[in-house]
Amino acid sequence: MATIVHLITGLETGGAELMLARLVMGIDRERHRSVVVSMTGPGIVGPALASAGIELHTLDMRRGVADLRAIMGLTRVLRQVGPDILQTWLYHADLLGSLVQRLAPPCALFWNIRCTETFETDIVRKLFIWFSTRPDVAIVNSLAGQRFHEQLGYRPRRWAHIPNGCDTNAFQFDAEARVNLRRELGISDHAVAIGLPARYDPMKDHANFLAAAAKLAVIRPEAVFVLIGSGVDSSNRPLSEMIEACGILEHLRLLGARYDMARVYSALDIATLSSAFEGFPNVLIEAMSCGVPCVATDCGDSAAILGSTGTVVPPRDPEALAEAWNELIAVGPEARRSMGGEARARIVRCFELPAIVGRYDALYSEFDKGNRGLPAWRTRSAKVVGS
Repeated sequence: MATIVHLITGLETGGAELMLARLVMGIDRERHRSVVVSMTGPGIVGPALASAGIELHTLDMRRGVADLRAIMGLTRVLRQVGPDILQTWLYHADLLGSLVQRLAPPCALFWNIRCTETFETDIVRKLFIWFSTRPDVAIVNSLAGQRFHEQLGYRPRRWAHIPNGCDTNAFQFDAEARVNLRRELGISDHAVAIGLPARYDPMKDHANFLAAAAKLAVIRPEAVFVLIGSGVDSSNRPLSEMIEACGILEHLRLLGARYDMARVYSALDIATLSSAFEGFPNVLIEAMSCGVPCVATDCGDSAAILGSTGTVVPPRDPEALAEAWNELIAVGPEARRSMGGEARARIVRCFELPAIVGRYDALYSEFDKGNRGLPAWRTRSAKVVGS
């Protein structure tokens, strides 16, 4: 049995946090023991992990504040657990894990790189590049993310590409939910609902979506635009100002954060990703699994996820985005349902959660001390480790 300590910056409902939860709850617990450590608090995901019997520790750091107690706390957990693998999720966890690994019993170090974002300063970027030689494996959920970090100068001993997985049982079309939610939102049967499931963040480029919506509303007055995500509500003043400038308030529904996304996807006719940059957008595989045809900007691994089942347009090009929507509206509901069926079949074939968990399982097994004798990471010289 391999023991894996998963260190993550926090346990809110982001893509990395949810993928971590699905992984540790879905992996074979007779083969692998999972321990989760949150650098901050338990967040929203933590109680679900604890309820599922996953060992959970929190370091209670304040975001953006360096805390030596976190180093001591993580060191204590690693000495107590004695893991085969320390797997870090997201940049700050990568840094803390790399620092503490030297203070703990020997274990492999995995980084789990989830994005294609830039760093705050040159100094921070150089620090991560320098530390990037330490991981035994750098897992990426997108090939775009690997290319981005390679161009920065990341040089782990090994790259492993494991995309995100989707629970296709949880994310499937629900006809009753479609009827009920559209009624709640005041969306008529003949309207075409176009959704943007995205938290309010510059990378998600809500301005691009709204500019495209304004263009489409002129020629397709039956279009309704549904925005879903944290910070996407009427209290968001910058967003409200953008909406007012576009003049499409009557076409919009702002739902804020939702925890019934399968119902939301079922109510949509088209799902959209309007981002300026991405890694592996979970919303695409979730929407596709619910049988919703997608239009996405060509960023991150979006094109690879969609394959031939959706439409890809250039980022920051509202004209192209509006044109792609218009083409999907023009083909009619039956054709869109057919496209949605193909999209779901692609998710089942390529991104179903058990298969993705199986790829983690296989990788972890390579570093199981009990299975493979004395692994290479136990015998490296200090010079190699610090190279």
